[in-house]
Amino acid sequence: MNIKAVIAIVVVGMVSLGIFMWQNPKQPVITENNGTSAMVLVSVPDTLSSSGKLGKRIFEEQCASCHGRNAAGQEGVAPPLIHKIYEPSHHGDESFQRAAALGVRAHHWPFGNMPPIEGLTRADVSTVITYVRELQRANGIH
Repeated sequence: MNIKAVIAIVVVGMVSLGIFMWQNPKQPVITENNGTSAMVLVSVPDTLSSSGKLGKRIFEEQCASCHGRNAAGQEGVAPPLIHKIYEPSHHGDESFQRAAALGVRAHHWPFGNMPPIEGLTRADVSTVITYVRELQRANGIH
């Protein structure tokens, strides 16, 4: 086999693996110290903005029971929001607003549909978005 054929086979393999990984975003399960099954390891920023702090509080009260501590997701429950799929260029802030207000049909992950979240205002969701975006930036998701 000549070198060009070997290179072609390697390139095709790498492209195929890349396509598979992009279409199958599930990441390895990482068990946190508290025994929950987080889907991703999240680096928490040293500081949050005042809006991010409020968003964190609301997230912990309204979202963490499904999306996990620090939005790391929970295996078998809900996806991590600290993932490239939820970066601003793919899921803008309004998609988070609509998900909270209207719910969302499952389309990226095999968790089923997300129900609407009762009792949250657009302002509440905006602060949650600020918190999630600050976590995303701290984890290299822009």
